[in-house]
Amino acid sequence: MQNIQPKLTLVGAGPGDPELITVKGLKAIQNARVILYDALSNNELLEHAPANCLRRFVGKRAGMHVYSQDEINRMIVKYALTYGSVVRLKGGDSFVFGRGQEEIAFAQQFGITAEVVPGISSAISVPGINKIPVTARNISEGFWVITGTTQSGSLSRDLDHAIRANTTVVILMGMSKLAEIAAIYSAEGKGEIPAAIIQNGTLPTQKMGLGNVADLVEIATTNDLHNPAIIVIGEVVRFHEAFHAIQSKVSEELKIAV
Repeated sequence: MQNIQPKLTLVGAGPGDPELITVKGLKAIQNARVILYDALSNNELLEHAPANCLRRFVGKRAGMHVYSQDEINRMIVKYALTYGSVVRLKGGDSFVFGRGQEEIAFAQQFGITAEVVPGISSAISVPGINKIPVTARNISEGFWVITGTTQSGSLSRDLDHAIRANTTVVILMGMSKLAEIAAIYSAEGKGEIPAAIIQNGTLPTQKMGLGNVADLVEIATTNDLHNPAIIVIGEVVRFHEAFHAIQSKVSEELKIAV
């Protein structure tokens, strides 16, 4: 009989561009017996898996979960005990709002070895590929990465603290909370802080909108921006080459209106 050595490998697939996966992550895919993959991991990566590899989609699309987290946990255990090497392929990094630790903890209860292959998080790479640094000397000494949708469906309360910290704020899964985010910043007297919404970052289908945080809803509407997208808020957005052109255009329009 075949000697099954059950193992779970969490692989961060990166922000979308399949070439941004790590070499170690690619090797894990090439040696997988089973791959459980999410909606935000690029399907091109599955082409590197062995021909006899079982591929199962377990992600979320159009607001609907194919499987609950508990069901995914049980699938990991079942497949690991049956086939051996299971790769859990997640968009970005498994430990940035990816529930990676929950899956490891569940698998280890059944004696399954777990390994983590870090991925490039969209929180840093998507602004970066658009030449927006999340930190910049004398401008932003740090950055906050916040979820726009907590388990209860609400915007993270950490945003209140992040605003007062005067650093870059990157919000993931926050497109349904644009009006709320804009209102919170405006209430703090910081509605004029630059902001960017970037959809499908690193992919050929990328779209972007730039402006001030108070105008997030208008930015999304004007540029027809939807999920998956990230929101970047802070003075660092001014580094984007198009930001000043947009601001100048707005100023001219205001002068004409007056």
